[in-house]
Amino acid sequence: MEDKKPFIEPLFERVEEYGKTSLELIKLKTVDKATDVASTFISRGVMMPVFLMCAVLINIGVALWLGDLLGKLYNGFFIVAGFYAIVGLILYFFREQIKKSVSNLIILQILN
Repeated sequence: MEDKKPFIEPLFERVEEYGKTSLELIKLKTVDKATDVASTFISRGVMMPVFLMCAVLINIGVALWLGDLLGKLYNGFFIVAGFYAIVGLILYFFREQIKKSVSNLIILQILN
């Protein structure tokens, strides 16, 4: 009976060490994923205002150009607004599919 005791103690020590190592690995993987997701959102959050401002200026330019072609500046703005109304309606009708796609992308980002 006493011969088994020295063999069991190292086994319990290894199991305990394995559990601690596994817990540390889970912590490190969680930190890695959280950092990856946060850095992705922050980098995109910084780029979005720049792209938004660029898009606004391009839209104003297109509206002014179309208005100049049509003879009245406000006509160009109405055409650009109508274009975005159509795009908005299309996005509205496909909102569930867009939501699922974005959710899947976020889940893939977290799990990979």
